[in-house]
Amino acid sequence: MRMKFGLIGTITDDEITFDSGQRITGLGGVLYQAAVLCGLGEETCLHTNLGEELADEVNRMVKDWSTLRKKGIRQVPGPGNQVHLHYPEKGERIEVLKSVVSPFPPEPVIEDLPELGMLILVVNSGFDIRLSDWRNIVRSASCPIWMDVHSLFLSRELNVPRKYLPLKGWEEWAEGVSFFQANVKEVASMLGFPDQVPSEDGFLQFGERAFDLGVKAVYLTLGKDGVLVMKPGNFMKISAPHAEAVVDTTGCGDVFCGGAAVKLASGKDPFEAAHFGLELATRAVEVKGVEETFRLVKEYQMAEKKP
Repeated sequence: MRMKFGLIGTITDDEITFDSGQRITGLGGVLYQAAVLCGLGEETCLHTNLGEELADEVNRMVKDWSTLRKKGIRQVPGPGNQVHLHYPEKGERIEVLKSVVSPFPPEPVIEDLPELGMLILVVNSGFDIRLSDWRNIVRSASCPIWMDVHSLFLSRELNVPRKYLPLKGWEEWAEGVSFFQANVKEVASMLGFPDQVPSEDGFLQFGERAFDLGVKAVYLTLGKDGVLVMKPGNFMKISAPHAEAVVDTTGCGDVFCGGAAVKLASGKDPFEAAHFGLELATRAVEVKGVEETFRLVKEYQMAEKKP
């Protein structure tokens, strides 16, 4: 019997620009995790509020994703979650949120929980779900939970560049979560100093605080440098494989999440899971967009199955 995944997040309508003048548009957000899970053949229940103006394009994109369960996709009025992302040659990306959708209600997720082998929350916008509703879901869940904090620490104003904010109340989000994903800026925000790069000791101390909340493993993503995996009593920095060509890095952390979560759900340890997630993420930077990511992962899965 195959595992069933629950996936909470937001589908985003992305405009991505670069200093070179290159411009990429397309749908993203939680669709990247869904693309990986479905590409690997995992039954996936997606829970998201989708702007009705994006519905036709989403339906076209996922029509061949045979393991995607769409009953949790709720259409809401408006253009959906619109984001402009600019990637400078040096420094952090600049994100401007143009419009958002309302937070997803907890009831459909709680209804699905008895059938799930793992639940994944991706905070794509910062507006994805209310804290009180998330706590209700966590209390109701018996399956492992993966949380990617992602946009939780970004300022919430529309039409201006978003800034990382200190969020010392992150423990309320993390308590009861099994696997916790964040990048360097996000950990710095949780430590209260978003503009400072923590030392290795700072990262490890953060990990200890997460373990006190019941977290079994922390995944600190390091971009092209790989990932720092922390679990109680042990940690390991795992380097990313070499990418033949970097086409689009958008969504590579999401691809890592999907790949690692599948391996964890199958019983692999956090370090083995990270190796697999990095392998998929490295391959994913060589293609562009959600649809190509799904095709890449599906082809990878089929190749792995060949004798």
